[in-house]
Amino acid sequence: MEKGVAMKVIGLILAVVGVGFAVWGYQLSGSVGSQITQAVTGADTNRVMVYYIFGAVSFVVGIYLLRKN
Repeated sequence: MEKGVAMKVIGLILAVVGVGFAVWGYQLSGSVGSQITQAVTGADTNRVMVYYIFGAVSFVVGIYLLRKN
C-alpha cells in the first residue's frame, strides 16, 4: 500500500474515532452521576472532559492527515 493512501486511511479512522469519543463523552455527561457532579461543582466530570479532549484531538489529527498530500 502506498504511504499516502495509508496515511489517508489512518486519518479517516482517527476522524471517525474522534467523533465517536466526542459523542460518547456527550452521552456520559447526561448520566445521573455526571449531572449530580455538574449540579454540585458546576463543571463536567474529569472522565467526560477526557473523552471530549481525546475526541477533539483525534478528529483534528485525522482531518490533518486526510488533507495532507
